[in-house]
Amino acid sequence: MPESYRPHLRKDDAEHRTASQSVSTNTSNANAQVGDLLHEKTGDLYTIRPQQTLHEAVEMLRDHNIGALPVTDANGALIGILSERDIVRKLAETPGRTLPHKVEEVMTRNVETCTAEEPLVTVLTRMTQGRFRHMPVVEGESLVNLVTIGDVVHFRLTQLELEALQIKQLIVG
Repeated sequence: MPESYRPHLRKDDAEHRTASQSVSTNTSNANAQVGDLLHEKTGDLYTIRPQQTLHEAVEMLRDHNIGALPVTDANGALIGILSERDIVRKLAETPGRTLPHKVEEVMTRNVETCTAEEPLVTVLTRMTQGRFRHMPVVEGESLVNLVTIGDVVHFRLTQLELEALQIKQLIVG
């Protein structure tokens, strides 16, 4: 056999192989922002006005299967949030006389908000520490959307599943 002879190898059949995963692509989801979640979020944003009644609010919560309503003024600016918890507190204070009250009497006025650029992990931490499940997303003074702790957890679990799949593909090839 001549010295230059080399048996045919599998790599001879591939022109150029590339890797679709890297450390940065496999960990990039850990840096996800609220905006990333909003791109995948479906459904409408429902709001209520401060002059509406708790009866109207309860019907909206029931009809749309949601747990909170951002409270906006006539210009659409966020001025509060009304959650199921706010309504339950009022029920305990005024049993049998709660539903005629105005939203503005019961809503939470000091609302924790976030922006689309905020890291999801920060939002999740703030929600957990503050013991609330709904956070309005704002852009300047404008209400953009509402994220729930369920949205954040679901998004993160989906991303973790994707990361696990990518790592498995990286190992298996």
